[in-house]
Amino acid sequence: MDIITHYGTALVLIAAAFGFLMAWGIGANDVANAMGTSVGTRSLTIRQAIIIAMIFEFAGAYLAGGEVTSTIKDGIIDTAAFALHPEWLILGMIAALLAAGVWLVLASHYGWPVSTTHSIIGAIVGFAVISVGPEAVQWNRFLGIIGSWVITPAISGFIAYWLFMSVQRFIFTTDNPLASARRISPVYIFLTALVICIVTLQKGLRHVGLNLTTGQSILISVILALVCALAGAAYIRRQHFNPDADVRMHYTNVEKVFALLMIITACAMAFAHGSNDVANAIGPLSAVVSTVSHAGQIAAKSHIDWWVLPLGAVGIVFGLATMGHKVMATVGTGITQLTPSRGFAAQLATASTVVIASGTGLPISTTQTLVGAIMGVGLARGIAAINLGVVRNIVVSWVITLPAGAALAILIFWVLRALFV
Repeated sequence: MDIITHYGTALVLIAAAFGFLMAWGIGANDVANAMGTSVGTRSLTIRQAIIIAMIFEFAGAYLAGGEVTSTIKDGIIDTAAFALHPEWLILGMIAALLAAGVWLVLASHYGWPVSTTHSIIGAIVGFAVISVGPEAVQWNRFLGIIGSWVITPAISGFIAYWLFMSVQRFIFTTDNPLASARRISPVYIFLTALVICIVTLQKGLRHVGLNLTTGQSILISVILALVCALAGAAYIRRQHFNPDADVRMHYTNVEKVFALLMIITACAMAFAHGSNDVANAIGPLSAVVSTVSHAGQIAAKSHIDWWVLPLGAVGIVFGLATMGHKVMATVGTGITQLTPSRGFAAQLATASTVVIASGTGLPISTTQTLVGAIMGVGLARGIAAINLGVVRNIVVSWVITLPAGAALAILIFWVLRALFV
């Protein structure tokens, strides 16, 4: 307790610096979830993708992330276990922020798309076990996260596979792909708008006090999706294409429709990601600020100080601008060759899996979900279409993320205890 009294301000400043580093890592790595496919299909340049992602990630983090008050990500540890030693919680959260931030920056440097959520959870579990003991960890939640490594990529891969196969069956393999696209595209526009609206209402805007039930969200989403489908059908009918052009030109015109749908979906995913995953950085930081300001009293949740949210949002933007392109390249071009229609199938499958996970309470990593979706699209063209070497490196990085975060957090926690205790 003397640590909090004598070094409270210094601890908050240190936590703020490491929280910024964590937010930097989130921006550098998770931006690929939203924009990697758009870059890989050349629908956007890397610069355009970074600018768009910066806008929507910042908007999501700052506008819709303000009510994210959970200080311990997903309740992975029991804060009551630290009641007798609140200084351990403070030092542990600082250690977790630095450990996860370092791991994310390292992974981003090598272009590995890893889960920022898993990084911080691994770090939090590591310091909790070494400081209080295994009883401080909610192991049922932890095991659910481990299971999500297999379940969510499989779900998204399955959806992406059949989405892409449907596009091939109903549009590209027909005698007149352009006419088929005009007839079928409104269905895909409806599906895209439906998923975007549900993701935005349930994930991106759930923190602004809308208090919509699941049924209300679905009803509003269906209405908006129908409007978008009708508007899209009218727009496509007004476009004039040369019917005598060769089949390759037909394919090019069809791909332009899917490129637009993919970019819109990516923007919605970036907004939802910013509003939710900013908590990976500001959650532990808020725990430190709250515990210090309350002189050692620990709360499972706390309101966020005015400066914490902008710090996280700016950190995400800096990460995007400086290192985001490396993971984008891996996701967009390293796993398999993408076209706008393939990228659309992967992006929509990812968003659909997020909706499924939100409705069922299934733990999810959007990074792993997107990679699974891209692999599903690749498998639709045969196993030879997938770069197995890149996939192997990605899977290895997933497996070591939790233990790497835990090991780094334990080491840093010991150093901090030696310095302050």
